[in-house]
Amino acid sequence: MDLTEKTLFENTKNSDLILQGKSLATRMMWGILGTLVFIVIWSVIGYGLFTRPGYEQFTGFLPVPTLESLYHLVLDKAFWVSVASSIRRVIVGILIAFLLGLPFGLIIGFYKKLRMITYPPIQFLRMISPLSWMPIALLVFASFESAIYFLITMATIWPIMLNTTLGVSRVNTQWINMARSQGASNSQLIYHIVIPASIPHILVSLRLALGIAWIVLVPAEFLGVTSGLGYLINDARDTLEYDRLMAILIAIGIIGFIIDSGIKSIQNLFSWSWS
Repeated sequence: MDLTEKTLFENTKNSDLILQGKSLATRMMWGILGTLVFIVIWSVIGYGLFTRPGYEQFTGFLPVPTLESLYHLVLDKAFWVSVASSIRRVIVGILIAFLLGLPFGLIIGFYKKLRMITYPPIQFLRMISPLSWMPIALLVFASFESAIYFLITMATIWPIMLNTTLGVSRVNTQWINMARSQGASNSQLIYHIVIPASIPHILVSLRLALGIAWIVLVPAEFLGVTSGLGYLINDARDTLEYDRLMAILIAIGIIGFIIDSGIKSIQNLFSWSWS
C-alpha cells in the first residue's frame, strides 16, 4: 500500500468513525427526548389520578417520590443481592432452554419432514402460558428455585427453538448443495455451514428469550423465595411502600434495557447474511 492509498484508507476510516459518532449522538438525543416525554406523561396522569381526595395514600406512585426511593434503592445492598438472584435465575433458565432448544431447532430445521411432524405439538405447547405450569412445577420440583428455573425454561425454549429452525431453513441451499457435492456428511453440513449461517437468528432468539424471561421472572418469584425482584415487589406491596414498589418497577425496566442493549450490540456484530 503506497502513501496515497494509506492516506485515503485512513481518511475513509476517520470519516466512518465521525459518522458513527454523529449517529450515536443523534440516537442518544432522541432517547433522552423520549424519556422526558415519558416522565411528563407519567406526571400528568399520576397527578390527575392520585391527587384526588381519597387517593392521597397512592402519591408514592408519582415521579418525585419514586425517583427519591430509586436513589435510596440503588444504595441498598439488599437490593443488589436480589438483582443478582433474579439475574442468576434468568441465566440458568435461558441456559437450560438454550441447551435443549438449540439442538432441537437445528435438527428440526435441517430435516423438512421432521419439521412438518413436530409443527403441531410445538405450536400447541408454545400457546400455553408459561405461568400455567406453576401448579405442576410446585408439585414436581422439591424447591422453589427449581420451579422458577422450570417456568423460565418453559417460557424461553420456544423462541429459541423456532428462531433457530427459521434460521436453518433459510440457509442458502447453494452452499449446502456445493458441500454435498464435495462429499460432506449431514453432521459436517450442520457444524460448518448451518450453525454459522444461523448465528444471527440464534442471537435474535436469545434476545426474545431474555425479554420473555424478564417478564415471567417477577410472577415466578411470587412463589415463596426470599430474594429477587419479584420478592421485593411483594414485600413493598405488603408494607404499603408504594414509592419503593414503583422504584423497583423502574429498576426492573432499566436493568432489562441494559441487558437487552448488550445482546443487541453482540447481535449487530453478526448482522450478516449468506443469501
